[in-house]
Amino acid sequence: MSSASAKETKFTAPYGSWKSSITADLVSGSDMRLGGFTSDPQGRLIWLESRPTESGRTVLVRQAEKEGDKPVDITPKDFGVRTVAQEYGGGAFSISGDTVIFSNYKDQRLYKKSMSSEDSVPVPLTPDYDGPLVCYADGVFDSRFNRYLTVREDRRESSTNPITTIVSVDLSINNIEEPKILVWGNDFYAFPRTDRKGERVAWIEWGHPNMPWDRSELWVGYISENGDIQNRTCIAGGDPSIVESPTEPKWSPEGELFFITDRKNGFWNIHRWVESTNAVLPVYSLNAEFARPLWVFGMNSYEFVLNPGQRNLIACSYRKKGRSYLGILDVTQSSISLLDIPFTDINNITCGLDCMYVEGASAVHPLSIAKVILDDQKSKAVDFNIIWSSSSINSDYRPYLSSPELIEFPTEVPGESAYAFFYPPTNPHYQASQEEKPPLLLKSHGGPTAETRGILNLNIQFWTSRGWAFVDVNYGGSTGISIVMVENIEIGYWDAGELLMSMTVAVVQSTLVDSGKVDGERLCITGGSAGGYTTLAALAFRETFKAGASLYGVADLKSLRADTHKFESHYIDNLVESENAYFERSPINFVHKFSCPIILFQGLEDKVVLPNQASKIYHALKDKGLPVALVEYKGEQHGFRKAENIKFTLEQQMMFFARLVGHFQVADDITPIKIDNLD
Repeated sequence: MSSASAKETKFTAPYGSWKSSITADLVSGSDMRLGGFTSDPQGRLIWLESRPTESGRTVLVRQAEKEGDKPVDITPKDFGVRTVAQEYGGGAFSISGDTVIFSNYKDQRLYKKSMSSEDSVPVPLTPDYDGPLVCYADGVFDSRFNRYLTVREDRRESSTNPITTIVSVDLSINNIEEPKILVWGNDFYAFPRTDRKGERVAWIEWGHPNMPWDRSELWVGYISENGDIQNRTCIAGGDPSIVESPTEPKWSPEGELFFITDRKNGFWNIHRWVESTNAVLPVYSLNAEFARPLWVFGMNSYEFVLNPGQRNLIACSYRKKGRSYLGILDVTQSSISLLDIPFTDINNITCGLDCMYVEGASAVHPLSIAKVILDDQKSKAVDFNIIWSSSSINSDYRPYLSSPELIEFPTEVPGESAYAFFYPPTNPHYQASQEEKPPLLLKSHGGPTAETRGILNLNIQFWTSRGWAFVDVNYGGSTGISIVMVENIEIGYWDAGELLMSMTVAVVQSTLVDSGKVDGERLCITGGSAGGYTTLAALAFRETFKAGASLYGVADLKSLRADTHKFESHYIDNLVESENAYFERSPINFVHKFSCPIILFQGLEDKVVLPNQASKIYHALKDKGLPVALVEYKGEQHGFRKAENIKFTLEQQMMFFARLVGHFQVADDITPIKIDNLD
């Protein structure tokens, strides 16, 4: 591969027909996911990565001891470290000293393994229930009683309404016994965390119909001599007059409880609990989010800096208007010092012996983990070194990368804006004629309580390097933007007939089409999960787009409410304001309004959006006579993990759009699938 120089003559070819080195194989093979990370007692990084080339198997990996050596797999090949608690999982492992405890994907049992011996065989800790009927997540070691405290989701009595508790797993016995239930009675639990002496435990709990970002409670219990939890106190969230959602409790080395809540200004800020007076005090107030919605277990948005003999410091990140910031928070002074690092998007943080590890990305960095070394005063970053990256691309690919342009556009909420990232077509070897404008693919993110971010994503670059324009939209209700928008998510998102479609059309029409940046006759839309709903709703209730792709998207809101898993079974209660709206906002009920081609992709083991949603809309559109295709994947759940399926989805979307609205031939050698009512 050679990069084009500034003087090199470019080939003139239609947008969408350009040949690119960013292939579907590169995208699918490099699309590794990060399932959490920490550091061992020697300060080495430990992380959990999914490998699409191994059918999405998740592997626990340790950083190499010497520079230049390869990282070491901790878990054997016949094990996959993943929990399906609340379907989205997370918090699948924890370490203490040389020991790691992890959840094995196949049977969902907890296993214990020595990390120093690569040949050691994982030993099961929890009973075998003849199938993955019980799963565990978000566990921590309790050294006082030599046990493991963890969230348990028990599906033995009901697969659709499992019982969630906090349990203890004994680590000292040879015979496997039923875990002991310590906390029970509510619908959901997360973040069981003990203090260093093992005398107190904190946890988060919430109940239907709330999601954890709507309303939750922070509790503290005192651990008795026999290990039971007694004298329980609700620290935050129990006052009905205060609407808040505390999250991420954590005990400081000195034994003080810190956590994040949104009680004061509507934003998630760091607070602390004064045990002697039972007071909750803000550590630092800012109109920014110091946490993220609890979609997965095990999030770690802040960490205490290992700083013996010096002031009380917290490494933390916050997000404001689409950008992340990393800082050191001085608890005593209630001040924050921002660190200058290349990441503009930051997720989790953990501290090592003389450094911190930061999960982040930017427009030129894919999702990565970097080691950040601070100066002696812990106020500046003096070294930044990427240890792990989700995509293995080198400098040869840089000329193919399109840089995102942040677009701000008005919403229906007075005084509030929404945002989008626009990526223009970019390829060092090609240009289009001056008379042609590029086709556009609009992506709407899932959630909908989530956020798209302007980071290096090879999936996007696959399109732009072939001559497509791409816009990634943060519609009203996206997190990390504005608390007003989040509170108005039911206005900004699910009102598919009015406000959502108005905003989607606004960013496309006024910002991109009218300005001449894209071709208004070649507009396509794609999205997964709730973003798939956006795709279907946009095509049913508006005539802006010429074709769409729905990945495990929602077609019927009523069926979603009835069929989805426990965690989200009441999610849309707060997003759809009336029974009539469930009918009026469901694309499946308005097939007669669809007028353009659609391709659908669906995992057959999806328990979040059941496969019948895709099959319903497929058969309805097929009967209507519209060009439509349905691709179903065995062994895939909510989101695709296998490299071959990621590749096939990407390529077939492009072929579908090219054949039906593109008016060009793709450069890649792709065999198109059959399209009903077309072939």
